[in-house]
Amino acid sequence: MEIILIQDVDNLGAANELVKVRNGYARNFLIPNKLAKEASPANRKALEEKLKQVRKKEEKMLADLNAVIAKLTDGALTIGAKTGTSGKIFGSVTPLQISRAIREQKGYEIDRKKINIADEVKELGAYKASIDFGNGKSAEVDFEVVGE
Repeated sequence: MEIILIQDVDNLGAANELVKVRNGYARNFLIPNKLAKEASPANRKALEEKLKQVRKKEEKMLADLNAVIAKLTDGALTIGAKTGTSGKIFGSVTPLQISRAIREQKGYEIDRKKINIADEVKELGAYKASIDFGNGKSAEVDFEVVGE
């Protein structure tokens, strides 16, 4: 019997997936517990429409993400830091400071946990940070540390 899963089921499949199971398993367990529904022609058509809408939504989200990445990599950020006479800054530049600079200079809210700085930033100069958006998407952001 073919069924459409409503929820993820261990060792069987993910939600919105068409799977083939034994009749008793479907009728006695999956369908009564609202884990699946029968794969009738109407339900199959509804599943196709739902998957089409999900794909369209993902494509729009991907396009928006590409626009954000393009804007972030467009120019270098400027981060002010208090320095001593030798050009070394007090403390170091953190992902939180980069997140605030992105919000103020580029207009986007990026979670500080997604920002990774390769080197410790303890001196004035130009550096790079990477932002991981998930789904294999990431961006390299240039930033410059200037004295206040």
